[in-house]
Amino acid sequence: MLGSQRRTHILETLKREGQALAGVLARELDVSEDTIRRDMRDMAANGLIKRVHGGALPVSPELPDFTARRSVASAEKAALGARAAALVKPGQMVFLDGGTTTAEIARQLPRGMALTVATHSPTIASEFEHRPEVEVILIGGRLYKHSMVAVGAQAMAAIDTIRPDIFFLGVTAVHPGLGLTTGDFEEAAIKRHILQASAEAYVPVTEEKIDAISPCRIAPIEAIAGLIVPAGIDEERLSPYREAGVTVVA
Repeated sequence: MLGSQRRTHILETLKREGQALAGVLARELDVSEDTIRRDMRDMAANGLIKRVHGGALPVSPELPDFTARRSVASAEKAALGARAAALVKPGQMVFLDGGTTTAEIARQLPRGMALTVATHSPTIASEFEHRPEVEVILIGGRLYKHSMVAVGAQAMAAIDTIRPDIFFLGVTAVHPGLGLTTGDFEEAAIKRHILQASAEAYVPVTEEKIDAISPCRIAPIEAIAGLIVPAGIDEERLSPYREAGVTVVA
């Protein structure tokens, strides 16, 4: 098999499965693992894949900063926010993750509904400035400016003192086999901590995040109650998530 054919097979495997393992590919293609690893080194050098121990992951595009992301897919995010807000019941404690999609949830929460909102994002907290019926708990810590959220030990200690009824978790990618992922190690850790503290969690995602993968794993897909997706997504793409026991809200 030609090198170009092997590299095409590696890319197709990444697209289909979200990861490519050198040992598995070597057996599939009847070549040595050294040959596959050499192909992967060349592909990584050309920016086609991201090498990891034992194989490769797809390249994750760099996200624009928080301010720039506010204008990306704004109509799609507003629709996701409305679907998410409809899941909230009066009197609940709701934990809102940082992010522009989660900001839409904050804006869509019904006026007059008494709630407690916990968040580690000062930008999310500010959405409730003129909502006297909403009690806000702002979690502090070291500010991760890319997402405008608090991370670190101080934030984790504060999260340990609450038990949210529902957590709206923001991610950069979701995959039925590889789970929920994001781009920063510390941010992944704080998201995982909130997830463990919450009674249930839902993940709103725009279409480009579905069946994708980012470098830092938050949790397996089975750790959440539901996925909130845009209308019109092909059922074939969503069925693996349903098969994993996840409710899909579209």
